[in-house]
Amino acid sequence: MATVKAILDTTNYAVSIEAGPHALAADEPVARGGHGTGPGPYDLVLAGLAACTVITLRMYAERKGWHLGEIRAELAHTRTDGRSHITRALSFEAALAPEQRSRLAEIAEKTPVTLTLKEGADIVTTIAPHPHGETPAELDERLDEAIEESFPASDPPSVSPGEG
Repeated sequence: MATVKAILDTTNYAVSIEAGPHALAADEPVARGGHGTGPGPYDLVLAGLAACTVITLRMYAERKGWHLGEIRAELAHTRTDGRSHITRALSFEAALAPEQRSRLAEIAEKTPVTLTLKEGADIVTTIAPHPHGETPAELDERLDEAIEESFPASDPPSVSPGEG
């Protein structure tokens, strides 16, 4: 199971990412209000798809005994009419037979990340409780209730001079 944690401090929009034991960064370009300290979110999506593609092709080729040499994947994301489009261009250092090229193209269409993106994924969002168990507003409300219980409006505390 893959897990990732992203933390956005107070610097727009520089994100620190923990992916297992690995530290990554993400940001928006300067033109979009970021500082350009890392790839943007769509760049990271494309990077995951590209990595999955070349790794899967290498694994497949090794099982077949095919020597591909360097494998390259170049991807681009665009939006047209409200729909995302990803183009993926693959190239291999080794000279391949047409049947090999065709089979590798078929395998690329079946990589795990490719299938996830094509099928879509259910995303469930939850909001974690405040780290201290209560938000400041909840704490204020609880303290107000405690004060009212200790000092009801019908029985104000005595502050007469000379008492005490």
